[in-house]
Amino acid sequence: MTKVLLAEDDPAISDPLARALRREGYDVDVCTDGVAALEEALRAPDLLVLDLGLPKMDGLDVTRALRQHSSVPIIMLTARVEESDKLVGLELGADDYLTKPFSPRELVARVRAVFRRIDRGPGRGDVVRAGDVVLDVPRMRVTVAGRPVEVTSTEFTLLSTLMRQPGRVFTRALLLDAVHGHGGDEGAAFARAVDAHVKNLRRKIEADPHAPRHLLTVYGVGYRFTDL
Repeated sequence: MTKVLLAEDDPAISDPLARALRREGYDVDVCTDGVAALEEALRAPDLLVLDLGLPKMDGLDVTRALRQHSSVPIIMLTARVEESDKLVGLELGADDYLTKPFSPRELVARVRAVFRRIDRGPGRGDVVRAGDVVLDVPRMRVTVAGRPVEVTSTEFTLLSTLMRQPGRVFTRALLLDAVHGHGGDEGAAFARAVDAHVKNLRRKIEADPHAPRHLLTVYGVGYRFTDL
């Protein structure tokens, strides 16, 4: 059974969320502070739903520590309205975020979307190559010049979308649709989320992230991948 770890300290929020996820067939564990969330997340659940405002250790610190050891998908929950807080979480390696208040149905939809991204890879042997970057799609593995690179499921989907059509310019809306299944109903905030994921990918696959060779910005439009 697919395991979801829910890290939320408010029972008024965690109880209905846990019930909704269990109705969908997920095995749900709940923890109520950041230290416990990190400990449980290191035991390799299939997905972590992580509140940013946890006691003992906040969600950003949990994400920062977890990403040193694990690429488990993370959906952040936040009551913080500042866009910068969300972008920091995405830059640290979160896959998606929800701003409170939200409905349990919305969380379930986001969880499904993350698992679709993980599970929808084509059959075995599907390898995407562009320059010195190679994607092993079924295994969700990335190598650059033979060096393995750890990426999140969202980063992998974004990179795969760009690499399958090298040279094509993708708008942020197209990339959002590929990653989240929608074109960004929160407008600029979601566009900035794509920018944050691209920044992460450049740090991981480019020799010089400030002068990228593969992941190029098309100003005013979006991004393209070059295999030169």
